[in-house]
This record gives sequence, C-alpha cells and structure tokens, in this order.
Amino acid sequence: MNRNTDAVVGARAALATVQAAWNAAAHRWNAEMLTAVYTDDALFFGGRPGHSVGAGAIRDYFASYEGVIESAALELVEQHFSRLADDCFLAQGYGEFSFVLSGGQLSRSRLRTTLVVALQQGQWKIRQHHFSTTPESPPIQGGAG
Repeated sequence: MNRNTDAVVGARAALATVQAAWNAAAHRWNAEMLTAVYTDDALFFGGRPGHSVGAGAIRDYFASYEGVIESAALELVEQHFSRLADDCFLAQGYGEFSFVLSGGQLSRSRLRTTLVVALQQGQWKIRQHHFSTTPESPPIQGGAG
C-alpha cells in the first residue's frame, strides 16, 4: 500500500470509531454524550437553523431534540476522504439516519455530510460538522435581464 492508501484506510477506521461513539450516544439520545463526540471548539451546522460553535452550543443543539427524538442511528456511507494533516482529515459523503421519535414514531432521512475529524488527546473527534439535504435543483434564481 502507498501512503495515500494507508491514509484512507486510517481515516476510514477513525470515522468508524466516531460513528460508533455517535451511535452509542444517540441510542438513548444523550445530549452530553453526543457533545463529547465533538472537540470543545467544534463548528456545527445541523438540522436546525443557525450555527453552533463550541461544546456549549452543540450541547444546546442536541438538548433541543430531547422529548422529540428518543433514539437515533447514523450510518455514514459513500464517504470520500481528504487528508489535512497526520492527525486530521475531511470526510464527505452521506449520512443515513434512522430515528425513533416520541411516541415510537419511526423516521428516516439521508443527508449530505461533511466532517472534519481530528485526533485530540488520543481520541478521534468531530471538529467541523455540516449536514444538509440534497437540493432538488440548483439554487439559481432570476432570469435573463
């Protein structure tokens, strides 16, 4: 294997570790545990309006779903990797979510995902998180003037 192949294999393994930690925290929707998957200075665009910066804001984001989401599972698929440094990489692809909402209602969604994952104090954590829906069409407005 060459260095680039080794880097992708390592990034894939690190992302699997992050995904497992996220799923363990989301199994009983625990805002504190979910926040622990992120660096203290993480940048976060999630499924609600606004931008969450830092652990406190990210915890508030996850806590805003308490009573709405009982449980969630995430599978990161079709991921492509870009090595940013020996201890940091970008992963971009799709996230397939399965939710159990209050009252036992089931919900599924597939979102575009961009994550920057960094090794901090011996643990792989999310440093930047951006999930969004796939647009139905290009965001071009207006006409010939």
